[in-house]
Amino acid sequence: MPRGQKSKLRARERRRQARAETQGLEGPEATAEALAGAAAIAAGESPSPACPLSGDRAQNLSAAATCSSPQAAKGSSSPASAGAGVSCTNSDEGAKSQDEGSQQSSKGTEFSRRDPLNKKVVLLVQFLLQKYQKKEPVTRADMLRYVIKKYKYHFNEILKRASEHMELAFGIDVKEVDPIRHCYALLSKLDLSVDGTMHEEENMPKTGILMIMLGVIFMKGNCAREEEVWEVLNLMGIYSDKKHFIYGEPKKIITEDLVQLKYLEYRQVPNSDPPCYEFLWGPRAHAETSKMRILEFLAKVHDTVPSAFPAWYEEALRDEEERARARAAARARITAMASARARAMASSSSHSK
Repeated sequence: MPRGQKSKLRARERRRQARAETQGLEGPEATAEALAGAAAIAAGESPSPACPLSGDRAQNLSAAATCSSPQAAKGSSSPASAGAGVSCTNSDEGAKSQDEGSQQSSKGTEFSRRDPLNKKVVLLVQFLLQKYQKKEPVTRADMLRYVIKKYKYHFNEILKRASEHMELAFGIDVKEVDPIRHCYALLSKLDLSVDGTMHEEENMPKTGILMIMLGVIFMKGNCAREEEVWEVLNLMGIYSDKKHFIYGEPKKIITEDLVQLKYLEYRQVPNSDPPCYEFLWGPRAHAETSKMRILEFLAKVHDTVPSAFPAWYEEALRDEEERARARAAARARITAMASARARAMASSSSHSK
């Protein structure tokens, strides 16, 4: 074999190995560990040492003094009470939860002493969740008045951290829509309602876990076995037989609710004995999001860019190209139909004369 061709083959093999190593290091398991930091802040805990969050990411997703679950935000009746903090204890968890709550509080207090901004981050998340549930506008002035207060010079940093948590844990984007009046919109990454009947507090945890599920399925080759999914979710402290503080009953959400909403497909693996099951993207997920958007979400989890995952990035680019061709073809069909209709009307008009 010619020397030049051998060199090309060696270079190609080195690139293949590098891609395999990169995607192994930053695969579903690493993503789950990183997302566990976002779940930790909602439970009022410090991230586990197993969660390899680096630099600002670890700080941004760490726990503070209070929790920011949808239930906690719902329990806070006014912006003033959000500023004062919200109890992390659910009524049905009894004394055990109270003990856990005091342990979480001490962890959060210790962490807050190291970085007092984190307490404001969690309080701001609670405040934003209230606004999202009530569909109320969000302004910089209100955030400063009711939450940030004397930390106004750190507003941008506090908002940045809170926005990251809103996205990673609840699937909600915080976007400035009016830079003059400093108004912000809270936008769900996906609309999980059916004919507008689902409540916002039910939507939030479902959106968060759906983004995780779509990412796992994508990273597992667009089809993930149920046991693989639970391996990843377990790394985040999400178990099939335990009620989760944020996500409620995760097994019901991923095998029933999201399947009924057509965001996930849950089917038996052909010829499996004993029967086992697998997950795929459902038709509504294909229609309302894309592989590139999910990859951007995963890249944000790892504090990097989508191109840092070469194989998945190439697949996402191909998906974008296919979607663009499908849109162009649909537009061409609509144009052709409109032209044919116009010609038919013109012909009919001329004959009537």
